[in-house]
Amino acid sequence: MGVPEHVLVVGAGLGGLRTVEDLRRAGYEGRIGLVGAEDALPYDRPPLSKQYLAGERDRAAIDLTTADDLDELGVRLHLGRAAVALRPGADGHEVELDDGSALHADAVVLAVGAAARAPDGGAGVHVLRTADDAGTLRAALATASSLLVVGAGFVGAEVASTATAAGIPVTVLEAAPVPLARALGAQVGALAARLMTEGGVDLRCNARITALSGTGAESADGSTVTADVVVAGIGTRLDLGWLDGTGVDLSGGIPCDTRGRVEGLDGVWAVGDAAAWTDPVHGDRPRHEHWTSATDQAAAVARDIAGDVAGAGLPPQAVPYVWSDQFGLKIQLIGRPELADAVLPLHGEAFGDDGDTGGPIRGTVVGYLSGGELVAVAGFGAARRIARYRRPLAERASRDAVLAFRDALG
Repeated sequence: MGVPEHVLVVGAGLGGLRTVEDLRRAGYEGRIGLVGAEDALPYDRPPLSKQYLAGERDRAAIDLTTADDLDELGVRLHLGRAAVALRPGADGHEVELDDGSALHADAVVLAVGAAARAPDGGAGVHVLRTADDAGTLRAALATASSLLVVGAGFVGAEVASTATAAGIPVTVLEAAPVPLARALGAQVGALAARLMTEGGVDLRCNARITALSGTGAESADGSTVTADVVVAGIGTRLDLGWLDGTGVDLSGGIPCDTRGRVEGLDGVWAVGDAAAWTDPVHGDRPRHEHWTSATDQAAAVARDIAGDVAGAGLPPQAVPYVWSDQFGLKIQLIGRPELADAVLPLHGEAFGDDGDTGGPIRGTVVGYLSGGELVAVAGFGAARRIARYRRPLAERASRDAVLAFRDALG
């Protein structure tokens, strides 16, 4: 297809906003529409479990843009309207909204994100995904004398850290053997466990919860935990049922090629949490629910839609990157640790060949290897060093090459 006359972006979060901004930056001069299910301008989500929850930022401080900025870009807003159907056509696509209206465009970008996974039952249990969620939780914590967090992923750990810093006693129940097990793996996740317990949290791993409510939880071993406030941080879910009529297999997210084009739908792209882009190196289709992934994908999609006016070519897929501020340290993760079959101590005293050594966590850097090649690097309070490992990651450096690189860094 040529350059489209009208691009409709469905999803007014970070990925959707960056797409419309990057379209204009790439020289696109056609019409742009932006649909958002929330009745709010695009805002930043990472502060919701940290600075905004702590009361250090007000609501306006987390906005990513203004209505005037979007008007200057020539973006027509459709906020407070959820998409309920996509009807592809040879001469353009139709997106139906929940008020019965329909929007027509010859290019559609799906930037729909993900929703918080709610626990079964659990009346009165908080989740944290939207600004409204965070505002409600912040009000509850203002008068709380205890907090129970179910799930020790990034959101659960950050909420626990924020509450602990505010002087609220916190208990965390985690089903896995360690916190952040999915992101860091069992060995490196042990450092996250120590960071949490040394920060004052009552951490209980391998917990199997049999009953949960807004006042506490009961575990399979018969133990109970009561609290003034209960938060469930048990991951996200994709709400893609409205795309069922497209015939696309959505079981692993929205399947895309290396440019973000949706498989089987001409003139449709996807970015952000729900987008499963093809990895050009490994050939699989992972989903990266990361802030930086959404921005990188938006830039690539915008240039693909607008055409390569400058002749620079599409940007290469960036190395996945995620960070988390908790208990006084920034945890950073670059690459794809889920591919690893071995871990490699690189810097610091907290992690050795046998795992957690009990040494200081700050300054620790650990590499992840797959078939002897570097596929990821994690750091705890080691921002300067982590940044240096982007090159060997991109080069898929061998174990020996990584060790030589480490020694050269000193």
